[in-house]
Amino acid sequence: MSADQYSVLGKAPDPEELKKLSSDDVHLTIKGLSAGYGKMVILHDFELIVGKAQSLCLIGPNGAGKSTILHSIYGFTNITSGAIKMHGNDITSLSPNEKLKNAGIAYILQDASIFPNMTVEENMIMGGFLMDKSSHARDQAEKVFKKYPSLNKRRNQKAGVLSGGERRLLEISRALIMNPEILLVDEPSIGLEPRFITMVFEILEDLQQNEGKTIILVEQNAKKGLEFADIGYVLVSGQLAIAGSGDELLKNPEVGRLFLGG
Repeated sequence: MSADQYSVLGKAPDPEELKKLSSDDVHLTIKGLSAGYGKMVILHDFELIVGKAQSLCLIGPNGAGKSTILHSIYGFTNITSGAIKMHGNDITSLSPNEKLKNAGIAYILQDASIFPNMTVEENMIMGGFLMDKSSHARDQAEKVFKKYPSLNKRRNQKAGVLSGGERRLLEISRALIMNPEILLVDEPSIGLEPRFITMVFEILEDLQQNEGKTIILVEQNAKKGLEFADIGYVLVSGQLAIAGSGDELLKNPEVGRLFLGG
């Protein structure tokens, strides 16, 4: 599809409209962000507002810049203008390690990121590589194992023998070792069987509802992502085209036609 075919989505929402979708306890904001890789600019004057313990799902066509937003928040892109703030504090220029250790932002990669020749437990402890003492990582791993008994049963097995769903659970669990406030989740359902997709979204819902995590995710399965998320953003050509609650976007006929197979 060409960019013109998305013009039916209408005028991009302004910051005041985005603020209304957020809770009063604003957790993360992106203001006027232009970013990309090297000299290639992918995002253009992008805005985002999400409240504490809210979930926000980014959908759109391939190449729209969805993963680039996560990369920019985490410090993987070249930011040419704009600012990223957490609780009002500017974190734009922090490195990925600083984002994880000091700002409490964890990134769960789209690609399989486990170490297959290491045990499940060793993979978990790797999630605490920035902790001052390895014992702290082990203590935190025990807390996570207690939360996920199915993973605890496999702790001494090589991670390479895990099913796709178990691997995704390990990736999410490992990200919890540093006890982050914000989880950036890139394509959580990709490559998974339907039963594991349901499991993954149940885990994310638990982390949001019961542990107060703020979740920003990119999801290829737009319907599943919007059903989960409090807020939905539609991106086209590196810009925000439409925003609304997850339910609103699910009911939007043009969003349905373009992204939900309706």
